[in-house]
Amino acid sequence: MTEQTLLQGQDAPAESTISTANAAGQTALPEGFVRLGLAPELVRAVADLGYTEPTQVQQKAIPLAMGTGDDSGRFIDLMVSSQTGSGKTAAFLLPVLHTLIHQQAEAEAAARAEYERAAAEAAARGEAPPKRPKRKNPMHPRNFKAAVPGALVLCPTRELAQQVAHDAIDLVKHCKGLRIANVVGGMPYQLQIAKLQNANLVVATPGRLLDLQRSMQIKLDQVQFLVVDEADRMLDLGFSDDLAEINQLTAQRKQTMMFSATFAPRIQQLAMRVMHEGGASVKKIQIDTPQEKHANIEQKLYWADNAEHKRKLLDHWLRDASIDQAIVFASTQVECDGLANDLQQDGFSAVALHGALSQGLRNRRLMALRNGQVQILVATDVAARGIDVPSITHVFNFGLPMKAEDYTHRIGRTGRAGRDGLAVTFAEFRDRRKIFDIEGYSRQQFKADVIAGLEPTQRFPQGGRPEFGGRGREGGRGQRFGGAGRGHGDRGGFGDRGGRGERGGFGGRRDGEGYGRKSGFGDTSRFNEGPRFKDAPRFGETSRFGRGEGAAPRGDFGRRGDSGRGGFARPQGGGKPYAPHDARKRQTQRGGR
Repeated sequence: MTEQTLLQGQDAPAESTISTANAAGQTALPEGFVRLGLAPELVRAVADLGYTEPTQVQQKAIPLAMGTGDDSGRFIDLMVSSQTGSGKTAAFLLPVLHTLIHQQAEAEAAARAEYERAAAEAAARGEAPPKRPKRKNPMHPRNFKAAVPGALVLCPTRELAQQVAHDAIDLVKHCKGLRIANVVGGMPYQLQIAKLQNANLVVATPGRLLDLQRSMQIKLDQVQFLVVDEADRMLDLGFSDDLAEINQLTAQRKQTMMFSATFAPRIQQLAMRVMHEGGASVKKIQIDTPQEKHANIEQKLYWADNAEHKRKLLDHWLRDASIDQAIVFASTQVECDGLANDLQQDGFSAVALHGALSQGLRNRRLMALRNGQVQILVATDVAARGIDVPSITHVFNFGLPMKAEDYTHRIGRTGRAGRDGLAVTFAEFRDRRKIFDIEGYSRQQFKADVIAGLEPTQRFPQGGRPEFGGRGREGGRGQRFGGAGRGHGDRGGFGDRGGRGERGGFGGRRDGEGYGRKSGFGDTSRFNEGPRFKDAPRFGETSRFGRGEGAAPRGDFGRRGDSGRGGFARPQGGGKPYAPHDARKRQTQRGGR
């Protein structure tokens, strides 16, 4: 299977043009895309890219997006979920470009008919035919007009937007007069304004797009098709406000499409607000889920004692001769820079990529990766989406993602276009909660591997790993590390903790309700034998600010007294405690004098 081939069409002229091309001895065109009825120009571009058959997501999404079949002549909203590397980009680019090509052809035909009518009328009057309008230079200030695109693609990251724009340009190389513009932050405004002139399709990040719209460099009132790529990230908190504004600016559009590898239930609810009629007529396409194993990506897990141990494991793997190119994911920008510097010192061809770098530097480093000048890219999650380099054979999770669903996007950077890939994760024992979250999200359990000579010395607590599964019969979360916990079922926090469970948090026992006889973090618990302050009120015997002498129990604000602890008691035995009302009294007396 291929990764980014995607097209569908609907015209009979396409097949006649294709048969003529084959008769002339040209390169055979991909029959799978021909059957989709895509415009001939797009089919030729797909053939040039080396694709032969559409992927499963393309076969299902393209006809619906183009309004063919049962929905002929009608554009419907789509929500498409499919694994990374399955061809989602082409699945929305091909139908949108196909429609724009036909609309452009209809507009040209109408203009030609109008000119011929005017020429016929002039000839009937014995006049010379009217002159055809000259094409004006859009770069000249006198001819400047705000861009009025017919289609808009929104992406959460700059790298993804640039990748989508690059794919769109490859698909329209045989189309005359169809322009693609890329609008992202970190690039010069004047350059982007120039590229926006006469753009038919704009691929943008929300921030820069709204900046240009507010400065009247682009108008969105003619947008017919709105596509949200990686919609789960776009609909997250950081982009929800921008997307709501763009939704209002493009309220007249005909179609809304959302594509992503993952759609959490909360994200689906937010997505419905962007669809027509509140999502009443939206069609959902789910090719595969994150719970379905990536058949062509082998996944490995290695436990490490500490960061130094992880570094040794990574160094061992990076010296594998089978690695063509690799991405090493870090958790933070500081870790990303430090790891890239360490790899460079060790002789690896490595560069860092994260959001704090200038856009020009990020572009140059990505280009170096695509050109094979860099072997290892050390990146934060900014690169988890949008990097499509077929030569990436390995992905290493040196730092774990903050969200379990981001793991799916990370490992999707390898094994693309039907190729095989390898995803290796390094985790310390303190990270086991994140590992369990990833297993719970993907419904797949890691099988831990070891490297001879680099085995971890730490071990899981007695009871081992949890068995993967759902909730227990008697409660909600259940236990994490085995044992017999009641009240919260078979899976839960970090221990066999239950409302009435028999084992405590990290190994202590619970024999009763609440804070029982032996509980908490061991056998001699802070909450031993009953309530916290068994023999005393919370604030001492007298009052919150009372005297603390004698055998007063401990109060919240107490100092040491003679043999007890009370409210603000003086350290010497039997001494009179410092009372705030005494200080106020003395101050009043001094003021009176």
